[in-house]
Amino acid sequence: MSTLGFCDLTISYDGVCAVKSFNDILHSGEWLCLIGPNGAGKSSVLRAAAGLVEYSGSVAIDQKEIPTTSARWRAQNIAFVPQTPLMPDDMSVVEYVLLGRNPYIKHFASESARDVEVVEKIFKRLDLEQFSNRMVGTLSGGERQRAVIARALAQEAPVLLLDEPTAALDIGHQQQALELVDNLRREQGLTVVSAMHDLTLAGLYADRLVLMHQGLCVASGNAQSVLRSEILAEFYGVSARVHHEPDGTVVVIPQRSTIN
Repeated sequence: MSTLGFCDLTISYDGVCAVKSFNDILHSGEWLCLIGPNGAGKSSVLRAAAGLVEYSGSVAIDQKEIPTTSARWRAQNIAFVPQTPLMPDDMSVVEYVLLGRNPYIKHFASESARDVEVVEKIFKRLDLEQFSNRMVGTLSGGERQRAVIARALAQEAPVLLLDEPTAALDIGHQQQALELVDNLRREQGLTVVSAMHDLTLAGLYADRLVLMHQGLCVASGNAQSVLRSEILAEFYGVSARVHHEPDGTVVVIPQRSTIN
């Protein structure tokens, strides 16, 4: 159960501002999804929350500033799925996912029965059981991505950061992974921040959307208020039809340009 807060978060790279005065607060069980075109600053916000980039302003979990915490504390409280994870090709999938339990294993000790049980449950829920003894280097892009998500979930951290978690997954495994995250945040109060390009999926799973453009938050709210044709045209430069289902689902359908 954790609260994640951003206050005037500002990030620059070589003097160029990537994120300017980002503010938000998430309570336990909330899911915030960052959307926006490439280069909008979405990944930078996630990397700041993971303690991976320098910034000004504040990012805190339960009022504990991220830069003041130890690496072990961050590993126990923050799980991060990056866009392009570094993975050892010569390690089995089960060994790789068990790395997510390292924050709970004492020095020179091996994993416990509890650690193995956590990983086995995640393997089952992500349909990874048949890959457990495969070498990471033999996996397809989608299989590797599922292993990365599994490792993050194995940390059992109260804050989960997801940077394009479904980009390499087929539609079935997209739903499988996002449903698992959604169930965990409802069952265990997981606080989730994701960055996604699939606007329909973003609106389907997240409680709130933040649309970023050139490092600024330009729209915030539920899917119905943010995913509007005129907003998408202004900030994505795209012609899209937005369909509202009776159950509240918002479907974004790109339209082809008319060529005379």
